[in-house]
Amino acid sequence: MDRLQKILSAAGICSRRAAESLIQAGRVTVNGETATLGMRADLDCDDVRVDGKPVASKSEPVYLLLNKPRGYVSTLSDEKGRRTVADLVRDCGARVYPVGRLDLDSEGLLLMTNDGALTQRLLHPSYEAEKEYYVWVRGDTASAAARLAQITDLEGEPIRPARAAFLRKDGDAAVLSVVIHEGKNRQVRRMCAACGLRVTRLRRVREHCLHLGSLPVGKWRHLTPAELGALRK
Repeated sequence: MDRLQKILSAAGICSRRAAESLIQAGRVTVNGETATLGMRADLDCDDVRVDGKPVASKSEPVYLLLNKPRGYVSTLSDEKGRRTVADLVRDCGARVYPVGRLDLDSEGLLLMTNDGALTQRLLHPSYEAEKEYYVWVRGDTASAAARLAQITDLEGEPIRPARAAFLRKDGDAAVLSVVIHEGKNRQVRRMCAACGLRVTRLRRVREHCLHLGSLPVGKWRHLTPAELGALRK
């Protein structure tokens, strides 16, 4: 990460001295927040703007869809030495960052990019992109879909109702489709726990217009122009 003065100078916007004046005048923002002197940023993952106009990254934008396996953390490095999603996309030719997260034990669709402006837009609460998960559960599954759809509060935190449906059922085991609009920490797992269900597997299969499809586990592909256009709308 570099100081904002260096970033603005390297982008050809102004000199480092003039950049200090822009920052002190409150004309520079990082991820929507007014910047301060001494702040650092990375154009590959942060949205840096001057007078509301984005500062272009020196890197060509790259947009990947990864089928994340279980056992990988959704970060570029891990202090505990665990495997990261960065290990899976090393051959993409760019340094890309995950948009949102899938926890260590979850798998499936994960968008990765070096487009900081798009990342911040997709992560903003107002975007409200639908996310669909296939969830393998055990327990009292008789009315599990209906119970999940009725949850509007998680430990005092309000949430929007989910859509849930049975995909398969076998005794006390079932596979459910659960669609949510928010991305609160471990939301689907917490919802299942609130219904007395034990999650044995969780896979994200869709986010907004992006579908996991038949992409093999641990592999990635570039987004199509149609997918990228739909994300930007």
